[in-house]
Amino acid sequence: MTDQDRLHPLRPLLKNWVWEHGRIGTRYLDYVDGEIKFDDGKKSHFAAEEYVYVPLGNGAEDDASADRPAIHDAGLARFLRAAQLGKPEEAGSVADVQRAVQDCVEIGLYSAYQREAREALARYAQEPMFDDEIRAAVVADIRRIYVGMREQLALYDFSVLYGLPMPLLIGDAPFIDWRVRASPALPFVSLPLGPYCLLVGAPSGRKSRIAPVVWKAAATMGPLKDHNRQIEEQTRLWLVATTDDQLVAAQGRIAATLGSRQGDVKP
Repeated sequence: MTDQDRLHPLRPLLKNWVWEHGRIGTRYLDYVDGEIKFDDGKKSHFAAEEYVYVPLGNGAEDDASADRPAIHDAGLARFLRAAQLGKPEEAGSVADVQRAVQDCVEIGLYSAYQREAREALARYAQEPMFDDEIRAAVVADIRRIYVGMREQLALYDFSVLYGLPMPLLIGDAPFIDWRVRASPALPFVSLPLGPYCLLVGAPSGRKSRIAPVVWKAAATMGPLKDHNRQIEEQTRLWLVATTDDQLVAAQGRIAATLGSRQGDVKP
C-alpha cells in the first residue's frame, strides 16, 4: 500500500464533505500556501500528512507496528451517514451507535495529539538518542496528557446534533476541547461529523460507561456557536468547507494574521 492510498484517519468523516453534484470532490484551503483548492474524487488526497500513533488504553503496551486505533469501519460509516442525513433510525442498534461514537472519540483524540507528537519527535531528534528511545519518549509525553483525558471521555454522555443551521468546517485537528479552548470554559468536547451534524460530549456524573447516545435536531448551535472559528484556529494544514465563501473568509483571516506577524518582525 502506498502512502497515497493509505486511509487517512479522518477520511471517514471527510466523506460527508465531498461535493457530489456535478464535479465530485472536496473544496479545501491549503494552510501551507494559503490557496483554495479542489480535490477531485472521494479519497481526500490532500489529507496525506503522516500520523504518529500512541496507544491510549490504560496499561496498553506500545506496539511500534500499530499505526492507528482499531476502528469498526462499516459501523462507523453507517453512523456518519445517518448523522449527515438526520436519520437516527438508520444508524444501527444502540450498541452499534455506542461503538461508533467510541470510534469517533478515538479518531478525535488521535488527531488532537498529532501536533504535540510531531513537536516532541523534532525535539527528541536533536538529542543523542536512538530511534526506539525517541519513540518511547514521545509515547510517554503523549500518554501523560491523553490517557487521563480518554478515561474521562469514556464516562461522558454524547449527543448527535443534526440538521444544524450553519455548515460546519473541518480541519486536520477537528476535535475541540471546549473546557480549555473556550473563554469562559465550557463543559463540552465536540467533533464535526458532517457539514450539518456535530458530536458533543458532556460530563455525565456517573461511573458507568454505558449510556445511550442522544440524537437531537438542532435549530441553533447554542453555546458552541464559535465552532468554526475554533476549527480555523486549531487547523495547521488544511481546512475543508462545503462552499467557497467559507474558505475565502478563512483565507482572508489567515492572510491578515500572517501579515500582522510579519509586521511585528523588526528588520
